[in-house]
Amino acid sequence: MLFLTEREVKQLLPMSVAIDLVRESFRALGDGSAINQPRRRLNLPSGAQLHSLAGAFGNYFGSKIYATHPRPLGGAPVATFYYLLFRAADSAPLAILEANELGRIRTGAASGVVTDCLASPDATVVGVIGTGYQARTQLHAICSVRAVTEVRVFARRAESRKRFVEEFREFEAGLVRAVDSAWEAAHGAHIIVTATRSAEPILPDAAVMDGTHINAIGSNVADRSELEPATVRRSQCIAVDSWEQAELEAGDLLCAYQGEPWPSDQICEVTELLRDEDRRPGRLSAADITIFKSTGLGVQDTAVAGWVFERAVAAGVGERLPRTL
Repeated sequence: MLFLTEREVKQLLPMSVAIDLVRESFRALGDGSAINQPRRRLNLPSGAQLHSLAGAFGNYFGSKIYATHPRPLGGAPVATFYYLLFRAADSAPLAILEANELGRIRTGAASGVVTDCLASPDATVVGVIGTGYQARTQLHAICSVRAVTEVRVFARRAESRKRFVEEFREFEAGLVRAVDSAWEAAHGAHIIVTATRSAEPILPDAAVMDGTHINAIGSNVADRSELEPATVRRSQCIAVDSWEQAELEAGDLLCAYQGEPWPSDQICEVTELLRDEDRRPGRLSAADITIFKSTGLGVQDTAVAGWVFERAVAAGVGERLPRTL
């Protein structure tokens, strides 16, 4: 059994490969050859939570686990992620991966897949709201599927905006600049990313122009929404990674519809956009507003973890662990 560090995972998992793997995991979910289990949360009286996402894809199955607390000792909320990988044929334990980077990359990759399906083919201007844990891989993925020439970045803290702009120069996304409001980041952008911890809508509906695609990734809790209900309701196509999981934790949709049935002519699973036959068209006109409401799937983690494990074995990377710890 192997143990792989964050650094090793990041070195072995390029974004372009992750996008291909996540696309294949969506297709496998659609044809029934992959299995996903929605996120499970164990809630303690102290406020601590244990989270797990499981999935099976190809030759592998496993689960990502992490723990959080709203008031941790010594600072801001943090989570450390681990992925436990097993062989599907006989349940043999194969690897433990540090999975913070794995999760960031696969979350970005999922947005890359859906952006490629739903964003205008000639989209070049990106607005990013939030510069935290997930924002960089979101932008990296978008730049992998569209010829981005301008990026506008907003976060509440000016130093966070400045740091993000400096760090992102490596991706050669054209002009990357900090702006002073979510409105400036979003208005006129062809693609918008919301990647915040905000419990209240952070993206002004009036800033969302016709033809915009939105990747809303910050909320995976039922009562938190980054998008105004008006934005959700006037969009023509909303893709969710899993209808079952979205009904549990897609706060942007749950807050917008407030117990009403979700319109099936507006909301679909990503698998429907990737079918070889009877494919859902997604964007029907240049003026359509489209949304990807991302919550993250365990099967996506399995797809990328299995690939990283194979690369690590081939390269002789990772620490050998005894089968029983």
